[in-house]
Amino acid sequence: RIENSTNRQVTFSKRRAGILKKAREIGVLCDAEVGVVIFSSSGKLYDYCSPKTTLSRILEKYQTNSGKILWDEKHKSLSAEIDRVKKENDNMQIELRHMKGEDLNSLQPKELIAIEEALANGQTNLRDKQMDQWRMHRRNEKMLEDEHKLLAFRVHQHDVELSGDMRELELGYHHGRDFASQMPFTFRVQPSHPNLQEDK
Repeated sequence: RIENSTNRQVTFSKRRAGILKKAREIGVLCDAEVGVVIFSSSGKLYDYCSPKTTLSRILEKYQTNSGKILWDEKHKSLSAEIDRVKKENDNMQIELRHMKGEDLNSLQPKELIAIEEALANGQTNLRDKQMDQWRMHRRNEKMLEDEHKLLAFRVHQHDVELSGDMRELELGYHHGRDFASQMPFTFRVQPSHPNLQEDK
């Protein structure tokens, strides 16, 4: 171990570059599958893998050939679950393309019939949903119309009552009634100069 930290870091950088260069060379010149993983003293990861493969495949091949278990059952089950989800996603992507009318040449008549039935069911469900939306829209319109009619009736009723009160006021005024006593309080004219009122 190089005690001087600066010299140690310089040496690490040089040797790391040399190892990765040799890994690339042996992979290209000898058509070998190479995987290199390096962690620095600070924990930083450096890796290289041959372009024709992946590091996980190299590790799986190493595990198979050496008999050494690199990961436990938990990781195996997790990897299997990831593969299952990827496969399911791929199948769904294929089905989606088929639903769009793409890549149909490879399908058998039975598969085409199934897609046709699925599309027909989807169209039926879409129409039902549209009808539900239309009925809800009509109900809302009806409610708004009824509310508008009720408000119009109340306004009309208020106008009739108000015109009736005014007619009574006019009749009372022409027949010599006390107009001021029949007028609502808010409409009575108050003197602007209280001190000019007659003394009581």
